[in-house]
Amino acid sequence: MLCAADLQNNFLLLREKMAVGWSRDGAVQEQIDATVADAVDLARSRLSEGESSILCEECESLITEGRRKALPGVRLCIVCQSELEKHQTSINYFNRSGSKDSQLK
Repeated sequence: MLCAADLQNNFLLLREKMAVGWSRDGAVQEQIDATVADAVDLARSRLSEGESSILCEECESLITEGRRKALPGVRLCIVCQSELEKHQTSINYFNRSGSKDSQLK
């Protein structure tokens, strides 16, 4: 027969396993790392490369020298870039493990 302390310890162990969706050790951290890596890849893919344009490719207004120096490879003025970013999809943090418990967080 189990004593109260054993029952408490078993409950705590069970609760820890449930909190991570019954995954193996390190799986939660791997999911976090993969999500962060995806976000970094997305951010890098949105960076401009090469020589900056003097005129905006959308509205043909002058791109300020400060902007061209700060963002090498820039192709849009601030107004057009802001409009573009409004329509870009944001990073979707999704449940990689597929467990019901982790979807509730």
